[in-house]
Amino acid sequence: MTSITAHSNLSVRPTLAGVPLTHRRQWLDVPRDMDMAQGVSVAEQQPGVGEAFDVILKPVPNRELGSDADGLAEIRIDENLFAIGRAEAPFDTSPPEAVAQLSRRHARIFIEHGFVYIADLASKNGTAVNGTPVRDMPVRVRNGDVISFGSRLSYRVQFAPRARRLGVPRPVGLTLAPQRDDRGLQPIELAQFPFLVSKTDATFARYREQYPHQVNYVSRRHAHVFVKGGAPFVEDLGSTNGTFVNGERLGASAVELKNGDTLAFGGTHFAYKVHVHGEEGESTLTEMAAFEEAQSQPPDEFDADKTTFVGSAHSFLDIFCVDQAAAREDEVNVDAQPKTAEESRHDARQAKRGKFSLFVGELRKALASDERRTTRRTRIVVACVLAALVAGGAALFYTGSPERHAKSLMAQGDYGSAATLTRDYLKTHPQDAQFASMNTEAVLKSNVPRWLAALKKGDFANADAIIAHMRTLGEQNADVRSLLDELEWIGKLESFVIGRGGADAPIRIYGDEPRIGAILKHWEADASGHQRDLDRIAGYVPEFREPYGQALSHLRKLQSDDSVYLAAIDRLDASIVKSLGQDDLDAIGATLKDYADKYPRLAGLDRVRADLNAYTGLRRGLNGASLAPLAGSLTKANFSTPPFQERFRQLSAGQLPPADVLTQYATVADAWDHGRAAQAIDALQKLPQGSWSAMVQKELAHKKTVAAQYADLQKARGTKGYEESLLSFYETLDLDSDAYYAKTVAPEVASLKDKAIARAQTLMTQAQTAWQQYRTNGGIGGSQRLESGVSDTFRTQARLLSDAEDAATRGMRIFRQVKADGATNKWTALANEIDTEADLQRRSLQDLRMVLEPGLLNTKLSLIGGGTTSEARRTP
Repeated sequence: MTSITAHSNLSVRPTLAGVPLTHRRQWLDVPRDMDMAQGVSVAEQQPGVGEAFDVILKPVPNRELGSDADGLAEIRIDENLFAIGRAEAPFDTSPPEAVAQLSRRHARIFIEHGFVYIADLASKNGTAVNGTPVRDMPVRVRNGDVISFGSRLSYRVQFAPRARRLGVPRPVGLTLAPQRDDRGLQPIELAQFPFLVSKTDATFARYREQYPHQVNYVSRRHAHVFVKGGAPFVEDLGSTNGTFVNGERLGASAVELKNGDTLAFGGTHFAYKVHVHGEEGESTLTEMAAFEEAQSQPPDEFDADKTTFVGSAHSFLDIFCVDQAAAREDEVNVDAQPKTAEESRHDARQAKRGKFSLFVGELRKALASDERRTTRRTRIVVACVLAALVAGGAALFYTGSPERHAKSLMAQGDYGSAATLTRDYLKTHPQDAQFASMNTEAVLKSNVPRWLAALKKGDFANADAIIAHMRTLGEQNADVRSLLDELEWIGKLESFVIGRGGADAPIRIYGDEPRIGAILKHWEADASGHQRDLDRIAGYVPEFREPYGQALSHLRKLQSDDSVYLAAIDRLDASIVKSLGQDDLDAIGATLKDYADKYPRLAGLDRVRADLNAYTGLRRGLNGASLAPLAGSLTKANFSTPPFQERFRQLSAGQLPPADVLTQYATVADAWDHGRAAQAIDALQKLPQGSWSAMVQKELAHKKTVAAQYADLQKARGTKGYEESLLSFYETLDLDSDAYYAKTVAPEVASLKDKAIARAQTLMTQAQTAWQQYRTNGGIGGSQRLESGVSDTFRTQARLLSDAEDAATRGMRIFRQVKADGATNKWTALANEIDTEADLQRRSLQDLRMVLEPGLLNTKLSLIGGGTTSEARRTP
């Protein structure tokens, strides 16, 4: 078990600099899994803002680990900040298998204003809360949540009242006094923690005009100073140019600050002497001797008369909110970077020369001795040494032959042969640094020019083949493999940019996002490291510099597209998904139009529109009175964009008839289209039950009515009322699904044109009367749709609207059948008004399906009339 005392005075600022409001909302209210330990009540154990509480991490068993998980202990956190990492307590003493997936600097748990958060620190295997990954922003943790580090290590979170502790450390203060007086730096007084070191904070930003480069050596999130166990600690936050204590660059863990330490940020410019002050008992980890030594230093080292800058406390949310773009703004301080492998080898050679010079000097002293016996003994020793040197020289002559051969090939410019030779040598001598260096140079110089030529021609397949060949030549050399990764990345970048028509070509929605994301993810994972590797390649092959610069230009364009167009695509996608869930298809059309106007380089919207049209037809078929339109839409359904594909899968799982039902219905449609009414009705009655059954019942009733009326019409032929019966029968037909019967009686209906037009005129007059009365009464309002029952007012208005729609539909159908164009044009506006209102009322009721009881909703819909759509009603 581990325990860390928390007593820092947090001063949370009301705004988080550079952090979008939506992100802050995510920190404060992140959905979580309801899978809690049995008996744990969030309502009972969730602490208030003003309460002190501890966080307990209880290990969750992992069957993969077996007994290896037995060594995991419960962790009690009584600090405001707790480090998760392979080298941090108590994980450094945990079973190796259990913590194998922990990074050295994996995550941080912190308490802010009574809330608990967890932040992932770009760990290799990730951090998750209830299975949801924690990415660039801290995520709030609640009582009962399960937090996981990789796939093997998980803990369940519990909150408990703050345990009473004895000997609680008293508050500690810190003064950072400039190491040098000639730079005009001010002392920094820290009395509240945590303190974020940032180039945007006034502490360092005030020097930007005087020292612009030095300020840029400090990152936006450079380091932070916090208190643990009553002692001040400093932790680097992955800064570009590092944080240094006593000249040593900090690694993955925080380091305690002691009196007299030198603390520097980004190099040697912002360097300060550390003075820990307060009462003697306030630091449990600092040696008193170091304290006394710091106090006894000369008085001119810290001038108390200087203006002191008082650093205010920051928020842990600021400190651990990762801004991926911030590192690109940092200026690299070459002097602060770790030594390269070549520089280390040079230092080693210098050290060897120094030892040899010392040996020769001592040997001279021995030979110069005046004592005869000593001289003889020395000469014998020298003879032995010379013999050994000769033997060693001979051995080196023969064993050094591959090295001389490789160097000779390099000197002659035969880099291809040198690459093969060094590759073969490294197979048996994989640790030989000199051959690895020669292999890197030879592989690059022999192949990069050919690769550049292929890239320039747009022959990306050949460029990839050259990279593969280079990998074979460098298979024993890890150094060159990382450089080849950079070349491969540039190849993918240029292939994408050129393949789509250049850097300014349109961004194709649901097409370009994955490739752009992969290209940017590679670069942003280690931008400074990638840049150093690319600079190395340019150092070996100078002609690489121009395409390298062009690639970076293309990269910046993609980064701009990512921030504008890819962000817009994400918002559009979310809007489409939301509108599909609400069946608000009109909103999708309006959104597509808006995006086409705002983002002229956004391509592929035509695919989305095509899917919208197809989906609209599908939904129309689901609300129809016959399976025929739905079956027709399903045969043509071929959605190409992800949101519509997903929505179609959801519909197929529960609402759409499966393939076997559609096959049986094809038999029904064929029989009905050829006038075999009895066969069609019998097959329709045998269809399997499902969500489509209500539609089948409506169609069955319609087909029975049509068949019966047609039979009666045949019997009435030649009688006095035949013409009236013929027109009445024609009005009942759906000209799409009842095409056989409409075609059969069409010649007779056309011969009765005058009577048909008069009948249509009567119907349209009826429709107009009902519509005027409906509007005079005020239509159907939202309050009437929301009624818990069916009022007389709703019933009356629904009947008027339904009668108007039915009469208009029948009248317009007759006008079109007899080709009465003048009458059609006269009544079209009225028919459209009625259709629009009826469709609006039906959609508005459908939107209330989560509010109204299903039976009541169906009753109200039936009163308005489900009907076919206006488009179908007007199709001749």
